Amino acid sequence: MHERTVPSHFVRSALRGAQRQGHDCTEILRQAAIHPALLDEPRARIDPEQFAQLIKLVWELLDDEYMGFGPVQSKRGTFAMMCHASIHCRTLDKALRRGILFYGLFPRAPGLQLQREGDWARLSVDITELWDPEHFLAESLLLIWHRLASWLIGQRIRLEESTFSYAAPEHANEYGLMFQCPHRFAAGTTSLLFHARYLDLPLLQDERTLKQFLLHSPADLLARPDGGDNLPSQIRRLLGRDCSNWPDLEGVARQLNTSPQTLRRHLREQGSSFQELKDQLRRDLAIYHLGRHELPIQDIAEQLGFSEPSAFHRAFKKWTGLTPGAYRAQEN
Repeated sequence: MHERTVPSHFVRSALRGAQRQGHDCTEILRQAAIHPALLDEPRARIDPEQFAQLIKLVWELLDDEYMGFGPVQSKRGTFAMMCHASIHCRTLDKALRRGILFYGLFPRAPGLQLQREGDWARLSVDITELWDPEHFLAESLLLIWHRLASWLIGQRIRLEESTFSYAAPEHANEYGLMFQCPHRFAAGTTSLLFHARYLDLPLLQDERTLKQFLLHSPADLLARPDGGDNLPSQIRRLLGRDCSNWPDLEGVARQLNTSPQTLRRHLREQGSSFQELKDQLRRDLAIYHLGRHELPIQDIAEQLGFSEPSAFHRAFKKWTGLTPGAYRAQEN
């Protein structure tokens, strides 16, 4: 399990639409195995599986794939029908345009647009009619369509830029969890920019593979981090290969055929560091194991490379605001 955990901010944001409609979300949190107290801790994080379950439960409660954020309801199954309408198209361009046309049949649905800009393509969403104070739906739509498009052609579409028509939020440093590309806030549109060559690629999926895809989508598309090919993702994968024997910076640099100095510089240019990436992976693995109760806390500390449990306790509290014991107790 090397998936990135989900910040409590997104849990709170996902519930806003249901709360606005007067629903008590305590039972949703219970069924998703998320302790309500975790929402009061800004640094707390949850397992991606819990987040996917939360999304599904909100959809079921509201019978709305827009989760209460849209000006109109989007009944459960709408996304699936759009996929069935698009799966027989020959190219990604035709599939995306058919999907956009499908949603355009519903009055006041959030407007989606696909434009070619020379060698580039831009997928944008109109957020003007949404009740979406924390932009959860707008960002979710971009995520879902990007990951759907990548699945359709059997390869990840490399994003060149993501733009947002609002100011950078306090949790802007978490956007790497969603969009592995440069971000630009206070822009003219909320959009994703990618190379137009992807649009001309043929679809590699069919009705048979779509059936399997729809068993868990689009909820898992929101919960699953972007398995990108940028430098931090490559390092994270290398670190996660053998968590019982953590490689050091020099070892990772050798595996990437570069020097430690060059690796440090590239990470610094991307606003990260080797120690930060290592700590993030340790944090996510710790949350994974603490939520499953198979291992004693001392064993988890040893697996994550801590010399003593007290060091693990201090690090985990710094990461999440809770001690490992308190986190595990709230998972019960």
